[in-house]
Amino acid sequence: MRKFLEQFKNLNTRDPGAWPPVPKAMLLLGVLIGIITMGYFLDWQEEMDSLEAGRAQEAKLKDEYVAKQQQAINLDLYRQQLREIDSSFGALLRQLPNRSQMDALLVDINQAGLGRGLQFELFKPAPAETKREFYAELPVTLKLAGSYHDMGQFASDIGQLSRIVTLNDIGLTGGKDGSLVMDVTAKTFRYLDEEEVAAQSRAAKGVKAGAGRK
Repeated sequence: MRKFLEQFKNLNTRDPGAWPPVPKAMLLLGVLIGIITMGYFLDWQEEMDSLEAGRAQEAKLKDEYVAKQQQAINLDLYRQQLREIDSSFGALLRQLPNRSQMDALLVDINQAGLGRGLQFELFKPAPAETKREFYAELPVTLKLAGSYHDMGQFASDIGQLSRIVTLNDIGLTGGKDGSLVMDVTAKTFRYLDEEEVAAQSRAAKGVKAGAGRK
């Protein structure tokens, strides 16, 4: 141990080549460790960060591939579901009359009441329709007199019309001769034609533009 320690005495820092073997070897080892450490922080760390980013990107691409592959496998199912949705929507749309059929629908409502022996004391369509995105609704205020049974049959007949009609705000009061009086709002619906839909779209854009200027 004494001989080992004596090799580190009186070392000339200006001439490391003249050092004894042990200090010289330790110096070389220290230089090597320093080079490796500097290389790690100056170059290798960046390379490792790039490698880690590449691995993360690879995992992301794999997940996207699996998701798209799953979509491709289910593509035929999605198309079938879309066709079923289009068919169902078309069936519902066909239950909405167009503008020329609205008068006939109002006649059907009137005939449904008369067919059950009800007396109309009021049959008053609203003066204007309420327009929605692709359809318009027209409320009709009704006041009918008759028996409870006949009114129930009338409501059932309305529900079985080929066109969509809803009964809203139903109120029953006693009438003359033991009959009942029903106050009700029947809402009828029709789909908007292409010109009306385009007008709705232009009006909506005008409202948004006006709001934006404010």
